[in-house]
Amino acid sequence: MASKNDYFGINYIVSLILAIIPVTSWLLGAVTRFSEGKWVAGLIRIIFGFTIVWILDIIWMAWKKQICRILPI
Repeated sequence: MASKNDYFGINYIVSLILAIIPVTSWLLGAVTRFSEGKWVAGLIRIIFGFTIVWILDIIWMAWKKQICRILPI
């Protein structure tokens, strides 16, 4: 479901702004991973979303234009 412009295929600039805001990054990142069928990755985002995952999302969104997808399961 998610495209290379993450957070449900919305514009890259809007996705980058949403990734910078901690609450939206946490919520939309988990929802995106659950919608892709990646349940373990979604749970990890819920548990650790306000820490290192948030920082990685900002870096990945600025660099690769997608959220961090380290865990393929």
